[in-house]
Amino acid sequence: MKLSLLKLMSVATLLLASAHIAIAQDRGSLLRELQSGWAVANYQLQDKAQIKAFEALIAKGEANLSSHPKDAEIHVWTGILQSTLAGAKGGLGALSLAKSAKTHLESAIELDGSVLSGSAYTSLGVLYNSVPGWPLGFGDKKKSLKNLKRALEINPAGIDSNYFYADYLVTRKQYTDAKIYFEKALKAAPRAGRDLADAGRREEIELALATIQKRL
Repeated sequence: MKLSLLKLMSVATLLLASAHIAIAQDRGSLLRELQSGWAVANYQLQDKAQIKAFEALIAKGEANLSSHPKDAEIHVWTGILQSTLAGAKGGLGALSLAKSAKTHLESAIELDGSVLSGSAYTSLGVLYNSVPGWPLGFGDKKKSLKNLKRALEINPAGIDSNYFYADYLVTRKQYTDAKIYFEKALKAAPRAGRDLADAGRREEIELALATIQKRL
């Protein structure tokens, strides 16, 4: 029996809807993998194992961006992974990773600056604070501060936005103010599905507080 035009359209609509759901699920799975993989690599792995884990995650992020270039969240996570790997590798050889991370984070901001609670601004601020300045790199303390403050405006109670702003203040030897923001970071609400990342960050905050307490 032949299907009517109306029924054919209904079937086509259902198939398209199913395809969109499948794509969304795949994207969600990827983001969870990048997010949890970053936490494992950053807090549980070391040396070659850590570098290989970061490289594999970055490859997945970039592969997905080739077909979804306007996905702000994937840009953010790819940038975070690259900037973290740059820090793990260190030296001038890591500068190309930092530059690529900067490009991804700027793309995310252009697409949606508030994505992931302003994480792109946080990570970009960290990059500007960590990378050497001209002529070796693009490091810039003023741009770092501008981005970190913007992240705090978007997410004033976040663990990362407060932690990295406090860390910036430490580099400027503003220890009293840094303590305030480290303590705010400790009071941040737990993030769903981010148990390992939260635990690792809290350990870093406790260590930072113990260190700056000696300087006050």
